[in-house]
Amino acid sequence: MGQPTHAPTDRDWWRSAVIYQVYVRSFADGDGDGTGDLAGVRARLPYLAELGVDALWFTPWYLSPLKDGGYDVADYRTIDPAFGTLAEAEKLIAEARELGIRTIVDIVPNHVSDQHPWFRAALAAGPGSPERELFHFRPGRGAHGELPPNDWPSQFAGSTEPVWTRLPDGDWYLHLFTPEQPDLNWAHPAVRQEHEDILRFWFERGVAGVRIDSAALLAKDPALPDLATHPEPHPFVDRDELHAVYRSWRRVADEYDGVFVGEVWLPDPERFARYLRPDELHTAFNFSFLTCPWDAGRLRTAIDTTLAEHAPVGAPATWVLCNHDVTRTVTRYGREDTAFDFATKAFGTPTDLALGTRRARAAALLSLALPGTVYVYQGEELGLPEAEIPAGRIEDPMHFRSQGADPGRDGCRVPLPWAADAPYAGFGSREEPWLPQPAGWASYAVDRQQRDPDSMLSLYRRAVAARPAFGDGPLTWLPAPEGVLAFSRAQGATCVVNLAAAPAALPAHSRSLLTSGPLDEAGRLPQDTAAWLLG
Repeated sequence: MGQPTHAPTDRDWWRSAVIYQVYVRSFADGDGDGTGDLAGVRARLPYLAELGVDALWFTPWYLSPLKDGGYDVADYRTIDPAFGTLAEAEKLIAEARELGIRTIVDIVPNHVSDQHPWFRAALAAGPGSPERELFHFRPGRGAHGELPPNDWPSQFAGSTEPVWTRLPDGDWYLHLFTPEQPDLNWAHPAVRQEHEDILRFWFERGVAGVRIDSAALLAKDPALPDLATHPEPHPFVDRDELHAVYRSWRRVADEYDGVFVGEVWLPDPERFARYLRPDELHTAFNFSFLTCPWDAGRLRTAIDTTLAEHAPVGAPATWVLCNHDVTRTVTRYGREDTAFDFATKAFGTPTDLALGTRRARAAALLSLALPGTVYVYQGEELGLPEAEIPAGRIEDPMHFRSQGADPGRDGCRVPLPWAADAPYAGFGSREEPWLPQPAGWASYAVDRQQRDPDSMLSLYRRAVAARPAFGDGPLTWLPAPEGVLAFSRAQGATCVVNLAAAPAALPAHSRSLLTSGPLDEAGRLPQDTAAWLLG
């Protein structure tokens, strides 16, 4: 089981890269105002270079009212003043590249902010105007237009709020997410042209790639039918006309040797693979692995399925354990239910952090040994847990649109701890961070972990440095006891992960490259521990 072997070249860097996700607002605060910024990232580039990552993916850093963590963009060609300036972004891209680190920016094509000039012009122009054709404005149903145009559900899990908002002039407008994020009309040529221009704008500034948010949602059935009566084909998910959009984007990217990674949540492997055809997206996030519970059989199935669905189109798989939207790995793996599902998130879920951390260390070695690209979310390399945010400090709209049932995503977005004895754990110097750091946060600080050879940070650094031993070839499963995952790669390196209760004997090997925890007295691999072996 595996993927086609490709001769590694500089242009193929993305096929086996380690990519680090930067949530700018919470990474490092350069000016001490409580908000992370580009100055903070620039100051920490040596840390990222020492970690050994190949690229940085920045969640949106554009001008935004921040009603949804920056995914409500008001201007793609302007950096939000809270983060810095366009000139500073250009310096960051160049300085990172000098250290061998490429930059990936985040584009949000499904919608814009309600403060975007296009939407403000549409509101001012009134019903039936050309300006409103860039969005989805419709009259309501009912005797007086008082009912929404259709029954579409919100894309925020658990939300019971409508995806339509009525204006005083009687028109309704569509927003699959918050009312502050009106959906664009991708049937309009101006929308397509604008986004191709945005791609060129950032490629011209030296970015190496683009992450595409909600990549399967852009196209809508022009009739906007009720989902209950027209479930197939889906009126706004994974519509066939989307592929023409991404083929045109691919032509733009090819002018600059740029790469794409799509956020594509689809249950159908064949439909998913269509986005990865050679003239469309280069890669897409693998959510089956991210949401999989800590179970050997389920993980093996997720790995096999992922590799199988990528093989026909020759695209590399991506491996992700957590990101800015999901519960942090050490917390999730320390719970009774180790899977991830937005619908089951709740306040006060019991967590065994010692257990979760042990499993997260093993999962790090598992993911970094697999063929393809690995994404590391900031703080994952520090073993940060999910934080419970006090009710009065939560900002995530997912919490409010679920009437408080969902704790939201702020718990995985808490500002990073850099220096244990500095104010606010070294995140910034003057103002309290925009989200509160929990008690004990300083114990995870970078400066402490750098001095500890057994820390999570030390493990990640050693693993990223040793990862080339696995090469870029296919994966071969090895015989192993129940509950144990064991596979080798073409260059001869082997990964073994023990999820069973009993210690597992290691296969024959010439030397051990790395283990996520100590072996037992008999040299066996304990439960929830992983090993990298040679020979």
